[in-house]
Amino acid sequence: MTCIIILYLLNMKDGSGCYERKSSMYIGIDLGGTNIAVGIVDEHGNIKHEKSCATRVGREANIIIDDMITLVLNTLEEFNLQLNEIKAIGIGIPGLADKNGNVLFCVNLGWKNVHLKERLENALHKPIFIDNDATVAALAEYERGSMKNCRGGVMLTLGTGIGGGIILNGEVYSGFNGIGSELGHIVVGENFYNCNCGRNGCLETFASSTAIIKHTKKLIKEMNESTLIIKMAGGNVNNIDAKIIFDCAKLGDKIANLAVNRLVKYLGIGILNIINFIDPEIIALGGGVAGAGQYLLDMIVNEVITNKYYVDLPIGKIVLAELGNKAGIVGAAMIAKHGTSK
Repeated sequence: MTCIIILYLLNMKDGSGCYERKSSMYIGIDLGGTNIAVGIVDEHGNIKHEKSCATRVGREANIIIDDMITLVLNTLEEFNLQLNEIKAIGIGIPGLADKNGNVLFCVNLGWKNVHLKERLENALHKPIFIDNDATVAALAEYERGSMKNCRGGVMLTLGTGIGGGIILNGEVYSGFNGIGSELGHIVVGENFYNCNCGRNGCLETFASSTAIIKHTKKLIKEMNESTLIIKMAGGNVNNIDAKIIFDCAKLGDKIANLAVNRLVKYLGIGILNIINFIDPEIIALGGGVAGAGQYLLDMIVNEVITNKYYVDLPIGKIVLAELGNKAGIVGAAMIAKHGTSK
């Protein structure tokens, strides 16, 4: 009996000298176009150790996968943790994977029909779970961030494009084929350029950083009037980014305000469509465009409230995401946690 009690206490002791139940540990991998980030994450979503390396896009998929494997092993070694102490591994990818863990496509990586799950399971001998990076970020916000303690939430990542993640009744919702959260491709209007998906009118062609930059350049060319945007871009239109546009809008620049107002209008349409379809408790906004902070959030909330289809209709909260760059690692690990709990 004495031996059993001692082993129980050893398993419960944390680094502070306190005693608590030993936490299950997971690996989260954030596979991006610039970097591969790996983190050791406990069951509560706390990152214990992390490490990254350059993705170096353009190389063959198998070489990048080899880097992922090496990075996992090196991260474990640095933290003095054995692979057999890891329960499962989750991966967030900038693309889509089917339910068997085959990557259908990752445009930025040049991947198509890559057997990622099979390759990693054969190398690491651990259960592998894969999902879209925006879905992963949504799960991170649900576990640790802006959507914590809610039952139904949606996250929009407003970056180069727009990604979406849906949490319903505490679980990730991706649809029958696993591709049901492509919210950036909701059609919200007719645009002056086509989406990378080949269609016209996708939300991400109106409300992403790419969209606002394209529209701003179009306005500068057509209106032919002075603007702070050019000055802040060092006289070169190719240096214009979303931050410059928002900064100029705050200073009252006419062209910047036209561009921001258009983004807000169509993002509002997209959010209203999501509300009508899902009625989420929380809609969280993340990504580079959301870096405009409260200034942008206030405009979007006002746009949505003004244009909801019934004046007395209650709607969920629209908030800024909280986890930033950590969402990829945390969410990937939580994908693994949820996957192994089923």
